[in-house]
Amino acid sequence: MASPKPLDPSESPRAFYGAEVRRLREARGLSQEALGEMLFFSGAYIGQIESAIRRPQEDLSERLDAALGTDGHFTRLYRLASRSRFAEYFTAALELEPLAKTISTYASAIVPGLLQTPEYARTIFRSAQPLRSASDISERVSLRMDRAQILDGPTSPLLWVVMDETTIRRPVGGAAVMAEQLSFISGLIRENRIIVQVLPFSAGAHALLEGTLLLMTFADAPPVAYIEGPHVGTLLDDPSATSKCALSFDLVRAAALSPEASLTLIESAAEEYANGQD
Repeated sequence: MASPKPLDPSESPRAFYGAEVRRLREARGLSQEALGEMLFFSGAYIGQIESAIRRPQEDLSERLDAALGTDGHFTRLYRLASRSRFAEYFTAALELEPLAKTISTYASAIVPGLLQTPEYARTIFRSAQPLRSASDISERVSLRMDRAQILDGPTSPLLWVVMDETTIRRPVGGAAVMAEQLSFISGLIRENRIIVQVLPFSAGAHALLEGTLLLMTFADAPPVAYIEGPHVGTLLDDPSATSKCALSFDLVRAAALSPEASLTLIESAAEEYANGQD
């Protein structure tokens, strides 16, 4: 068996973790499915770990050490591989976005991250964390723009967004920033790349009045839901919880304006902002 590859701090810890899983699995003559059965995970999940798509979990690392007899090797690597440049509470949901078949989200106060322009995102980050350095804010903006690239590929998930009217009426960053932001969204709609509905103030009370929601479905895995508040978020995969979240989204979607009427409202608001009206 080949000697373990030395850990290079300049290499992605997650990629190294995945390479080690593959190396030791193949050294023992195991397929991904066979190793998955030993660990009570699917072979597809093992493949995603090896490809660095999914972030390793602590219980997986402990099971790998036990099954492969690696004396705490993966448990130690986990401490490095689990680090993320994104907020810890959001990382698990973030890693699932590129794998999703559909993404449905309700935005209660701000434009969803996948649709934000750089200046809009910069304003959001600066408002939430006013003491962060300019370079740190710029890095976060860059990461958010990179995340949005999942909408550009041939296997992009279907993105269905319901935005509260607050998201287009609140002048985040001022008139110029909002004009650019809303024009960007309307451009994506007209290119038939996303579906957007606006939930008008006239809808009154609704099923998601208390917060935001993100739902993801997959071709070969159960759906998940993600709910978020200030500096905290929770990923839900319990079928009972996700079905309730899906119903709430359906109720909000039904109460929202049609996609056509929503586009008209978004473009009207963008024109008002372009004319300097906050």
